Formats: sequence, structure tokens, C-alpha cells
Amino acid sequence: MEFAAGRANHLFRSACLLTSGDVHLAEDLVQETLGRMYALWGRMSRIDNPAGYAQTVLVRTFLTHRRRRSATERPLGELPDRAEHSDEDPALRLALLDALGRLAPKDRAVVVLRYWEDRSVEETADAMHVSSAAVRTRSVRALAKLREHLGGSLAELSAH
Repeated sequence: MEFAAGRANHLFRSACLLTSGDVHLAEDLVQETLGRMYALWGRMSRIDNPAGYAQTVLVRTFLTHRRRRSATERPLGELPDRAEHSDEDPALRLALLDALGRLAPKDRAVVVLRYWEDRSVEETADAMHVSSAAVRTRSVRALAKLREHLGGSLAELSAH
């Protein structure tokens, strides 16, 4: 399916942010998202933006997963090796992923949708089935928590 091949990497990057770097869970979320998209493919002609809809399905799948009792189980171990990009700082990346991981799932979803996916407040609210006011409130609180978790370490890490 051409759509799946074209969107899988983007969905995976978003899923990694939602899962705070848990690549295995991110892969599972993308697989489930693409499976749901495949099941709906015959009715996709009624959807104006299939890529945006796929992101919405991914976020909803993540939030559903977090509500399950088994969602609190986390495997131990190191993050798998990844291809290094010369313009990325691994310490900064790990600090940001750790800080994202400390956020509540809905806070994390708001941060990813608003600031990683660059969605509007209304689009984020629609994806999460909440009001625009709830998204704005959650955004302010989530950013404050990120600043609290990162403290002065973000400035130190980004200076390298």
C-alpha cells in the first residue's frame, strides 16, 4: 500500500516521541495505526486529509494503550543503536525523551501534536476529543513540567 510506505516513517517518529523513545512500542503503535487505516481504506474518500487522520489514529491508539493496565510495564535495557546524525546531540535527545517520558500521556500527546506535528489548538483538540480550552491549559501545564524536568540542563546540553 503506497500510503503506508509513504507515511510509516513520519508516524514512527511521532510514535517514538509519544512513547518517550520506546521504539518497540512505537513500532506496535504504527502497525496498529496502519492496520486501522487499511480497514478503513474503502471509506477514505470521505476523509479530506488521510495523513492527518493517520496522525489522529496514532494518538488515539497511544492514549488507548496507556489506559490499559499492561501499559505500565516497561522493558529494561539500553536504547538500541541508531544511525547517528552529525547535527544531532545524543545527550540533548535523551534528555528531551526522558523529560517527555515523565509527562502524563495526555500531556505528552498535546506536546507532540502541538509542537512536533505543528497542529493548531483546534486540530489537537479534535484529535484528542477534548475542548480547545483543555488543549491550551494542558499545553501550558505540560510545557511548565518540561521546563521543571529539564531545569538548567537544557541550556547546558544545547550549548555543546
